[in-house]
Amino acid sequence: MIKTIIKRDGREVEFSIDKIANAIFKAAQSVGGSNYDRAMEIAQHVVKKLEEKGLDKPTVEQVQDVVEQVLIEQGHARTAKKYILYRAERTKVREMNTRLMKIYEGLTFDEAKKNDLKRENANIDGDTAMGTMLKYGSEGAKQFNELFILNPEHSRAHKNGDIHIHDLDFLTLTTTCCQIDIIKLFEGGFSTGHGYLREPNDIASYSALACIAIQSNQNDQHGGQSIPNFDYGMAKGVAKTYRRTYLRNLGKAIDLLLDREDGQDIAKAAYEKLESEHLYPVLANDNGYEEKLKEILISDHGLNEKQVDKILKFVLKHTVKETDRATYQAMEALVHNLNT
Repeated sequence: MIKTIIKRDGREVEFSIDKIANAIFKAAQSVGGSNYDRAMEIAQHVVKKLEEKGLDKPTVEQVQDVVEQVLIEQGHARTAKKYILYRAERTKVREMNTRLMKIYEGLTFDEAKKNDLKRENANIDGDTAMGTMLKYGSEGAKQFNELFILNPEHSRAHKNGDIHIHDLDFLTLTTTCCQIDIIKLFEGGFSTGHGYLREPNDIASYSALACIAIQSNQNDQHGGQSIPNFDYGMAKGVAKTYRRTYLRNLGKAIDLLLDREDGQDIAKAAYEKLESEHLYPVLANDNGYEEKLKEILISDHGLNEKQVDKILKFVLKHTVKETDRATYQAMEALVHNLNT
């Protein structure tokens, strides 16, 4: 008479025919069966066959082998198939847990210099608490994807080193690595998913929004990100900063150099007139803007040529200097933002 059974981990525990009957009944239920008594009868046949084989302390695997055999012999092919599939799934789960626990043991107790997995990602310090936690999740995801997501043939090839599936831990979660076109992104503004951001109007805003774009995308994106047209994208912000600074300094120069109080009004009127002709001040000062502005200040606002030359010299000097400083500070802020 069978009194004990040997578990997979070697432990010897009390034998229970009810557990065999329950497993058979669950398999039968999945194909429409509902007779528990019949499941118990089959379980009794299983016990009888084990005893006939002289297995007074059978292993779990031996019991399951006999269950499959009896089900097929007694004409329960569909139930046998479900039982076999269930057994295979449980074997997969046990395999994953066994391998995974060994990996976790190494991650927990080994230093990075002794454990390749803790050095796998150069961006993560594997010896820190959060670095180890990240590896727990990463290795768990890899095991899951190998067992339940990948084609078994591909999984074996990966394990054997015939192929390497890069970033296997993120296989089911998101895409890996991307390039962000900030020129296209910033035109007309964009949404981060939690709010809408208007199109930026100076280099400081361009810099800040470039950081927001990267940081927001990183929540849903795995792997590296790059902005291939970063300098071209930021140049638009520099140009806008130059225009705004030019307008402000033009008004300031008229007030200071001519001792007037309507400098900003004159500057705005002249600026808007040229804007209607699609002319703007540019850093290179090579588009004829200054000549046109000079004509307007003389003809429309009563300034003489000497006054205008003095004003434009002041404006050019201070606008270039202030734009350069604003650009430097914006890039400095970007570096600090992305590194903290």
